[in-house]
Amino acid sequence: ISPFPSCKGVVYVDTGLNTIKLKGEDSCGRQHLITLKLNAKYPAEPPDCFVDFPVEFAISWIPQSSLIDIYNQFLAALESLKEFWNAMDEIDEKTWVLEPENPIRSATMRRIAIGNNVSINLEVDPRHPTMLPECYFLGADHVVNPLRTKLNNNMHLWDPDITLLQNLKEVLEMDFPSRAVLEKTDFTMDCGICYAYRLDGAIPDQVCGDSRCGQPFHQACLFEWLQGLPSSRQSFNVIFGECPYCNKPISVKMSMKKL
Repeated sequence: ISPFPSCKGVVYVDTGLNTIKLKGEDSCGRQHLITLKLNAKYPAEPPDCFVDFPVEFAISWIPQSSLIDIYNQFLAALESLKEFWNAMDEIDEKTWVLEPENPIRSATMRRIAIGNNVSINLEVDPRHPTMLPECYFLGADHVVNPLRTKLNNNMHLWDPDITLLQNLKEVLEMDFPSRAVLEKTDFTMDCGICYAYRLDGAIPDQVCGDSRCGQPFHQACLFEWLQGLPSSRQSFNVIFGECPYCNKPISVKMSMKKL
């Protein structure tokens, strides 16, 4: 008797029957994969399970359990994460997500464009996806500070019965740039030092705070630039100097990659 679920769920089985890939679908029609690796102690011990989940996938297993039991637990887990994926899919479909470029199902972070060189970083709790996520604004202070004030003043309006994106719009009293109307290049600018948008996967997230300038830079580029200026000064992991474009004061933390 085959230990596998119905054939339509089986995607791959290696010749030694050690690695099995199964496909499952949640009730919203999204396809998901689970990879099972059977070790020498199977079935006394469960197989190793690999899934693209934002939370740990812990299975219940006794020596009498079968792969079908794991598959059913996998399907149940898909349903428990359905609201999280609904929230992230709406953000991906209706806003301009700057990072990650190609989000995987386990990704809980989204950096969304708000305007020219202004964005909001969201960290969504996969267990409570309709609750207020951790929010961090990136951009020049004169643009970001009013947004922070609105978030703090309107936090009490957050309604877990409406979608995450709709809540963000109402709490921040704004609409996000639409994918239907604008192109990504309408609100993303290249780094003012290396003249590229992406550098080792990073995008320009350091912005000159002067409202007449607002030039963005990669963190690594700006740090290196300021390090080379004799007028710059460093305090711990922060370096202070002048904007390469307008000479107004600017500072940047050392990139964690450099530590």
